[in-house]
Amino acid sequence: MSADVVSRTVGTRTIIELDGVRKTYATGTIAVEALRGIDATITEGEYVAIIGPSGSGKSTLMHILGCLDVPTEGRYELAGRDVSDLEETELAHIRNAEIGFVFQQFNLLPDLTALRNVALPLVYAGVGPHEREQRARRALERVGLADRADHRPGELSGGQQQRVAVARALVTEPAMILADEPTGNLDSVSSADVLALFRELHDSGRTIVLITHENDVAAQADRVLRIHDGELAS
Repeated sequence: MSADVVSRTVGTRTIIELDGVRKTYATGTIAVEALRGIDATITEGEYVAIIGPSGSGKSTLMHILGCLDVPTEGRYELAGRDVSDLEETELAHIRNAEIGFVFQQFNLLPDLTALRNVALPLVYAGVGPHEREQRARRALERVGLADRADHRPGELSGGQQQRVAVARALVTEPAMILADEPTGNLDSVSSADVLALFRELHDSGRTIVLITHENDVAAQADRVLRIHDGELAS
């Protein structure tokens, strides 16, 4: 999906559909149910926060949304595709092409410039060098860091590093941006800066799902889903 065709408003196309999603972990002879029948729908262009305390199941839910794990029971569809029973190679493709990840840890490679860090997902996707550079530069421009393309992470502030991470998430034009505690390692000024960027991206039509334990961060979204003891609050 190119930037030219992204809807400017919330659309009707379903990006995320969870139907009776459960996740059970076996610890020896004990079964721990981390998710207990999650039902949720997120449509194109929405900005949704999922909030919950430690141990609530939000990290497990994030892993399933990001195709980093699969449900024990239930169905998960991403952009109309049932991902519950896909092989690992197919899940890897979805992670690279259809989901833009932004983590609390910036996960930038310290020896690469901002431009090369942003271009990495395109390398894995087999995009040629010239197109990779063009798209990476456009993504950096989109987050206001075109003039930092040749800087390495150690030469950037925490807020700038997170902006590079956002540009990397955008470069494949994914179905959604999945942000896991994206302000957790930032000071208040940088946090506000990154959240303002998410708002700009949403206003331009981007679908954003933000995982957090902070009420003030969740309040930036247009819809908040609260998870507790593996269940979404009604």
